[in-house]
Amino acid sequence: MNRKLLKKIAAKTGFALLLAGILLFTVFPFYYAIVTSFKSGSELFDVTWWVSSFDFSNYLSVIGDGSFVGSIWNSVLVSFATVIIAMAFGLTAAYALGRVQFRGRSAVLMIVLGVSMFPQVAVLSGLFEVIRALDLYNNPLALIFSYTIFTLPFTVWILTTFMRQLPKELEEAAIVDGASPMTTLFKVFIPLMWPAMATTGLLAFIAAWNEFLFALTFTLTDDQRTVPVAIALLTGGSQYELPWGNLMAASVIVTVPLVLLVLIFQRRIVSGLTAGAVKG
Repeated sequence: MNRKLLKKIAAKTGFALLLAGILLFTVFPFYYAIVTSFKSGSELFDVTWWVSSFDFSNYLSVIGDGSFVGSIWNSVLVSFATVIIAMAFGLTAAYALGRVQFRGRSAVLMIVLGVSMFPQVAVLSGLFEVIRALDLYNNPLALIFSYTIFTLPFTVWILTTFMRQLPKELEEAAIVDGASPMTTLFKVFIPLMWPAMATTGLLAFIAAWNEFLFALTFTLTDDQRTVPVAIALLTGGSQYELPWGNLMAASVIVTVPLVLLVLIFQRRIVSGLTAGAVKG
């Protein structure tokens, strides 16, 4: 009995230590960025683990930069537009792939999954030529177009998995009542799909908000750049100075909204991601 109790205590202790290690590994970089953002001058090179004084000069410097504030609005515009378009196409595609029986449906899903595995750099040159042919270079529409291409596959995959779990009786009842497929989708299925929609929408938003490669390649001027590129291009007083305080302050400013969104929708995210794990 004592041996079993010791094993149980050891298992719980080991799990707690593992959880603490993972939490420290994931949270500490963001925490240290917050600590560093309140330092200025020579204090930046002093290794301290706690905030000894609150110096908001770095935040004031970043916010006072008009181009950085403009890049935030560009990111907001591009991210929300990407989410809206991806969700619109994703929901209709998920209804077709999840509820309509047709030959080759599994093959289409495999193609969708395969497309999501392509690295960005593999299609960068081809996509750049498409952007130039459409005359969208240095235009937010170029980013919306490219981000939608890369967020749509996993959006369709998650929504299709969730769509398949909805009871067939709901659809049959709607058909008996004379509802069209679009009416069934928008008035019957979508109200039940909020967990999956919150998950896919938030993941698409985060992917668009944090994307760097396309934003760097398809934009040229400060008024069209998004936040990741604006942070990468922050410069100091000379070519030999790297403004660590401003970089950390800018990183905190653009990361806090994402953290808040995840905390607000965490339950819906978990339920959405596990929706297709167990077949009901």
